[in-house]
Amino acid sequence: MRESSAAPERFTRLYEQHYWSIVYYLVRRLGDEHEARDAAAEVFTVAWRRLSTVPEDWALPWLYATAGNVLANAQRSRDRKARLLARLVTQTAPPTLPNEPMHEAVHVAMSRLSELDQEILRLSAWEDLTPLQIGQVLGCTSNAASVRLHRARTRLRYALDEFASIASTKGNSRER
Repeated sequence: MRESSAAPERFTRLYEQHYWSIVYYLVRRLGDEHEARDAAAEVFTVAWRRLSTVPEDWALPWLYATAGNVLANAQRSRDRKARLLARLVTQTAPPTLPNEPMHEAVHVAMSRLSELDQEILRLSAWEDLTPLQIGQVLGCTSNAASVRLHRARTRLRYALDEFASIASTKGNSRER
């Protein structure tokens, strides 16, 4: 009981002593203070949950190791997003998009879809979920999830086609 009542005080000391060291560590690696503060919040959330395993004399190195893990998770997330973008482009893009970066086309096309369509596509592409798993996440049957996924992909394809035609129209008007 005594240890649990001391936990908030110990965490407060840990936070006050090491917060800025962790933020600076993360800023140097991420290059952005806002991202670093978000990552630091994650680090200290882990520290709070695992406070009993944080060594008293080695708290800062433990926090640095945790920050390294948070950074690795963030990098994996960025890598997944990049793979999704590449996969969405190859699965749904028209053969050519004249002079427009593919990632911009997908971003614009995705932004024109409903939140539900975007989420279904993300669950399929980013999270690599099956229709059965998507159905469990969304609270519907796997058949309904399959139909929704198919329709979302179709709508994305149309949005990409529309983007391509707008881009080519702009390109043609510039040439004149």
